[in-house]
Amino acid sequence: MEMQTSNSFLSLVQTTQKISTTRGNNAKIKLAASYFESLSSNADLKLAARYLSEGAFSSVSSKKASVGHRTIATLAADFCEIDYELVFKPSRTATGSSSETIQRLFENIPEAQSKWNDTQLTLQEIDSIFQQLYITSKRELKNQILWDAWTKMTPLEVKYFIRILGQGSLRIGFESKSVENAIAKAFGQPLESVRYARMISGSMEETALMAKQDVLDKATFEMFSPIAFMLASPIESRSVEHLSEYIAEEKFDGMRCQAHVEHGKVKLYSRDLNEITGSFPEILAFFQDRNLSPTVLDGEICVFKDDTILPFQMLQKRMGVKKPSEKLLAEYPVLFIAYDLLFLDGDSLFDDSLVVRRRRLEDLASEYSLPITSQMELSSEDDVEKLFERALAHGNEGLMLKRKDSVYEYGQRRKSWLKVKKPSGSLDTVMLYAHAGSGKRGGTYSDFTLGVSVKEDERYEEEFIPIGKAYGGYSDEELKKMNTLIKDITLERFGPTLLLKPHLVIELEFEDIQVNKRTKAKYTLRFPRFKAIRWDFSPSDADTLKDVERMYEEKLHEERERQGINPSFIFRG
Repeated sequence: MEMQTSNSFLSLVQTTQKISTTRGNNAKIKLAASYFESLSSNADLKLAARYLSEGAFSSVSSKKASVGHRTIATLAADFCEIDYELVFKPSRTATGSSSETIQRLFENIPEAQSKWNDTQLTLQEIDSIFQQLYITSKRELKNQILWDAWTKMTPLEVKYFIRILGQGSLRIGFESKSVENAIAKAFGQPLESVRYARMISGSMEETALMAKQDVLDKATFEMFSPIAFMLASPIESRSVEHLSEYIAEEKFDGMRCQAHVEHGKVKLYSRDLNEITGSFPEILAFFQDRNLSPTVLDGEICVFKDDTILPFQMLQKRMGVKKPSEKLLAEYPVLFIAYDLLFLDGDSLFDDSLVVRRRRLEDLASEYSLPITSQMELSSEDDVEKLFERALAHGNEGLMLKRKDSVYEYGQRRKSWLKVKKPSGSLDTVMLYAHAGSGKRGGTYSDFTLGVSVKEDERYEEEFIPIGKAYGGYSDEELKKMNTLIKDITLERFGPTLLLKPHLVIELEFEDIQVNKRTKAKYTLRFPRFKAIRWDFSPSDADTLKDVERMYEEKLHEERERQGINPSFIFRG
């Protein structure tokens, strides 16, 4: 099929399908860039950028269509005039994807073929359909909107319409970072400028328009619009030549938080940029008492009691509780400890060095009595070791090493911030599948498949691949909370198994890493179990397959060294 008018939805999905079947990220970026260039309308450009990266609605809009996967599947069966249980479900099991199944059924079943037409719906007409679904609450009316829309689309359009509606990944091996690259390439803009504008605005569609109009430099920070957090790399994966260029801080066992404060108005944001102010009223009151001028702080929320920072497990009692009781507040009081300053009195400090940001933070802390981290100078590996042991003795996770001249690298995991943690034995993984339990756990999802990130791995087209399964290590209360969340992040159902939108991060403990050539990762974890549910993390915080490979090689190296000291065999002859 030839490419259609550039402002049609069909043109977008044909480009999307071509990206899906193209190998190599640069080639994918080139396809998307060419498509963006072809769009003459600003409104169409914004919608195309949104659909390729964020879904039916902008990530900053908080809108949802609230159409369940079963609603779509049963309606598709009716559209094809087939039995849902006997025909649709087995077909879905065979393909492994509801949207793929619907495309194929619509293409091949005569009853469905007679209903759909290639009417060349425009991007703006598709947006109107999404908006109708958003404002409509009754299921039968939503079904009618979907049915009418499908009669005007080709099966390929229906497949991607469903995926875009789900606000998840399009599963074409082309995520937000690649869309940013395509926008930069399409309009001849520096990638860092595009990334900065996206961070400031929080919107891919607005960033695309600013790039086209060559006004990326006009992007300005606004209070109470959270920005992507700067991330740290494990020190084991980054060589450090000059430790004196870094400063050390103890790594708290808490929850990352961004605090936006402007006089009496205070908002707190978690690592996934969701507002969490209501969960921590004592922090809200703390900042309200200080009446700060416009300020944005990066820091950590910790349970602090009897002059002691308590373990993360204590903080979990508070996380997700929107209106904590007086008893909960008394048993698990929290404190916000700042370690970076991003905005102050109208000045954004992202491009200032850590030393400059720290000096201004210390001045602010002195004036308003704010808790901030202590910093220690480094000169040798011995310093790192001593400070690491001291941090563990304090009950903290380890150390953070921060390069003194580093700017605030929002959303990046580079060499500027390094984390020194306890010896390997756990991974931050993303929940990919939920499996229905049996026996006492019948009716709940209690077995989970966890995955690691391969977003930046040229060997894979996916975002995440499985690394292990776990069904223990959590409390009954946590299981109930996970099952409530699972309802909102389910993408597709395969009998007793749910495919989930990558969202929930689990810190997974394990006994060993083993080679397993039968799996996509080529490795599996021995006796994996939940160590902590990281409600405060986002999928971008997950460890990678390369982290798994590094940990495995380090284990082999340690075993070889032990064999050298106390060999288990000798050569004779």
